[in-house]
Amino acid sequence: MDSDDARRHEMNAFSPAAPSDRFTEDLIGLDRDDPEAMAFAAHLDRMERRRPDMTIEGSLSALEEFTDSANRAGGGRRLVAVVVVTLILTAFLLLVWHILVLASTVLF
Repeated sequence: MDSDDARRHEMNAFSPAAPSDRFTEDLIGLDRDDPEAMAFAAHLDRMERRRPDMTIEGSLSALEEFTDSANRAGGGRRLVAVVVVTLILTAFLLLVWHILVLASTVLF
């Protein structure tokens, strides 16, 4: 593999290719237009996708995956996701409130 092929392969690892095209060997014998096969290909794509984790884009894509999976979930899992998000937002609001109270007592 020469340097151009290696660079192209590395760029393709981060590019969003169609999941059904990437996993043709895993989907042998399945109908490409079947919604369950397409969902399985999308699942494989999410599991094997590489992205930079230590960047803002990586953090936002992880947040996007969390929200997408919470929207796909049902029942108890969705309830747990809603509770986790509610707790995080409540903690953030309490932090902002305490900072505002502290700033007002120091300044006035």
